[in-house]
Amino acid sequence: MAVSGIVVSPGIAFGKAIHINLHHSKVDYRLLPVAQIPQECEKATKAIIFLSQYLTDCQQHLAVDSEHFSLIDADIMLLQDDDLAAELKKYITRFRFSAEVSIERVFAQHADELAQLDDPYMANRSNDVICLGKRLMAAVNGTLLWDVSKLTENAILLAEDLTPAEFATIPLNKIKGIVLKTGGLTSHTAILAKAAGIPALLSCQFDNFNINDGSPLILDGISGELHINPTESITQQLQLKSAQETQRRQALKQYVDQDSITQDGHPVCLLANVSSLNDVSQIQDAGAAGIGLFRTEFLLMQVDSVPDEKQQLHLYCDALHSLNGKVLTIRTFDIGADKEIPCLSQDYEDNPALGVRGIRYSLQHKSLFSTQIKAVLRAANHGRVRLLFPMVNQIEELEQAFEIIDWCKQQLIEEEKGFGEINIGIMVETPAAILNLPHLLPKLDFISIGSNDLTQYTLAADRGNPELVKDYPPVSPAMIKFIKMAVDECKAHQTKVCLCGELASEPKLISLLVGLGIDELSVNSASLLDVKATICNGNYAQFTQQAEQALTLSHINQLNELLN
Repeated sequence: MAVSGIVVSPGIAFGKAIHINLHHSKVDYRLLPVAQIPQECEKATKAIIFLSQYLTDCQQHLAVDSEHFSLIDADIMLLQDDDLAAELKKYITRFRFSAEVSIERVFAQHADELAQLDDPYMANRSNDVICLGKRLMAAVNGTLLWDVSKLTENAILLAEDLTPAEFATIPLNKIKGIVLKTGGLTSHTAILAKAAGIPALLSCQFDNFNINDGSPLILDGISGELHINPTESITQQLQLKSAQETQRRQALKQYVDQDSITQDGHPVCLLANVSSLNDVSQIQDAGAAGIGLFRTEFLLMQVDSVPDEKQQLHLYCDALHSLNGKVLTIRTFDIGADKEIPCLSQDYEDNPALGVRGIRYSLQHKSLFSTQIKAVLRAANHGRVRLLFPMVNQIEELEQAFEIIDWCKQQLIEEEKGFGEINIGIMVETPAAILNLPHLLPKLDFISIGSNDLTQYTLAADRGNPELVKDYPPVSPAMIKFIKMAVDECKAHQTKVCLCGELASEPKLISLLVGLGIDELSVNSASLLDVKATICNGNYAQFTQQAEQALTLSHINQLNELLN
């Protein structure tokens, strides 16, 4: 038997099923005897302490500056919130519910409040709350299913969903693959799995089959199938396929030190996307020419207060030191939309995806913005630095940003602090940004196309919704026309074009992107050698022919046929 899913991280995994994130114990909804109320209150308190300590222990295996560390912090903060303890006590004492039922009701209420906002990003957070509630219920009855001792050396995890915080608790050396019922190509879990190099399938409806813990599975992260209780014949076929894939990955290592140039001599600069200093230190093995996207907002997710100028300077200088002269592209804090920053005060918005995010937030919080700009300017005295502004759509936004840069320079001169020269670019993430490029480009040294958000804003489709993945994919006639418009405008102004979204990490799309005229690709480290091999073994003349043909197509299936 086999069930299909969306491949978000390639590879073939052989292992045994382990279900997580599930609460199998039956919940007793009968009212409590009055005499049992104190005992149930104590159960809830002990469960909160137990789960908080468990998550804290999980953090000990993570780098403090990693986004995983901070995501676990978010769960711990919710568990240790006095309001949560008070709500649970109220449900137990006033309504005479058991600790488990009280947890179920309270967490469901919180999740429902988030889901009712009719915002996809907040809906994702509601799933996190539900998952945490289930784990707390399991802790109450002593059957916490998120128990790493259950994991063998060849576990394939099966779950409804897996939040980034939960992903962070997985001992990656003990699992072979991940299969989720939910999620899309650009979901947070997809990006994390790909970065970790773990084969993963999302949007896989495996619960239609009776899969018991311990059942043999084969996750084919190449064809997109999960084989349940595979036959000997299927196992042998996939073992051969796996051996060929391992051999292929080993062969890719020859490209680590090679320049990224096509067979007919066309260079393409390959850079890496990172979210922490730990990520920066690992790019040497991936053969990157530098950092094309440093998501600095992740530095704010695990701290109680915003790092001051000196602290940020040290962070950026540490990154430059790890790069040994390679370029560091620092994106200013991209705050808003789907990113919750505990150390900042963020106002509620009905639709944060269309609200105060990116450069809009920075321009409304000039003290925060100028502190970061001063640190970046000073870091530029110690290496090659590029500065990238997110979500710029209008010339007025860019003009205000430049005024703040000039003010920061004057401040540094008065403070007798040295600073270096930086190249300045913007993230192009909306149709408006592309249409306004003729006015924006004279002020810029480069642009970086953020294909994830550009797809979402162009097609008006939530990129994380699995129901929309097929009909509204990242590659569509509208998207490639917008990319081509941006490239042509940049060529006219002799400005470099980078693309840093998930499209850049998909080897089969590289010929199209390079053929459209992209100068730089900023890629997930795990995909970088695949991308480099595609370029080094390709022909730029053929790439441009393919791109020209793609621009004439009107249907998504026609594009798929051309690219496959």
